[in-house]
Amino acid sequence: MNDQSTFTLVDPQKGNLAFKLFTFGDSSYFDHLQRNNYYSLIWVTNGSGKVKADFSEYVFKENTLFAFAIYQPFMFLADGKIEGIALQFHPDFFCIHKHQQEVACNGVLFNNIYNPPYVLVDEVAAAILNNILEQVKAEMQNPALAQYELLVSYLKIFLINASRLKTNQQPDAKLAVADTEEPFILQKLKDYIEQHYKTKHAVSNYADMLNISPKALAKITKTHFNKTLTNMIAERIIIEAKRELYLTNKTVKEIAYELGYNDESYFSRFFKTNAEVSPQLYRETVGYNRMGM
Repeated sequence: MNDQSTFTLVDPQKGNLAFKLFTFGDSSYFDHLQRNNYYSLIWVTNGSGKVKADFSEYVFKENTLFAFAIYQPFMFLADGKIEGIALQFHPDFFCIHKHQQEVACNGVLFNNIYNPPYVLVDEVAAAILNNILEQVKAEMQNPALAQYELLVSYLKIFLINASRLKTNQQPDAKLAVADTEEPFILQKLKDYIEQHYKTKHAVSNYADMLNISPKALAKITKTHFNKTLTNMIAERIIIEAKRELYLTNKTVKEIAYELGYNDESYFSRFFKTNAEVSPQLYRETVGYNRMGM
């Protein structure tokens, strides 16, 4: 703990960040590319600007809560001064994959290739989230018996409330104003990606299934998902690869084969291009071996 606005827990065995809560009064923390081996929840309470995340760029305003997964690239381009609160945690501290049934934030807050990585925080939600964070601060200022268990409980409550908020906002509602055919195509596209991303990696595969030209499909996906279909397919493959590296002891070659790559070297290059680390380094820093499973 450095000061009264920064509260940090460090893994005593590994010396890495386990859990951190801090306030920020400018963009200097996040104005350069971030690729962290921990989860980041960043609540901008005042200010506006743009955020670059993965292959897309989004405009944000005050009271926006961002959720970034492990090694997900992002950076903030603020219009001026921004203020807010950041909550960061390592998967050794709390693994969203292992606790998916309890929290259900994976695929909602984190690792969602179809929706922007943020949620708008209204007054009611702000009061709830602030109350949780105040309890976290109090616990970290005066640690007592079972501190880890209590902090994990507060984190779960925070994640559940944020996930509910994002689900209730139904970000896909904007599709309702589009042409009647487009929402159907987009829903079918999402279904096809989920069904075939392990075996079909080309844009033309999905254009054929939807009976639409690749160019027309590219325009639709860019308009509604703010990213290319190629990037969407790549993101979905990387999410699954990370999950396998994270939770299993399968070799990189086995994982590559299950994801439709017969050449392990090619897959490793593909993974590193999209995750900025090799599959083996990812595993060593946040995955199966590191968790001592």
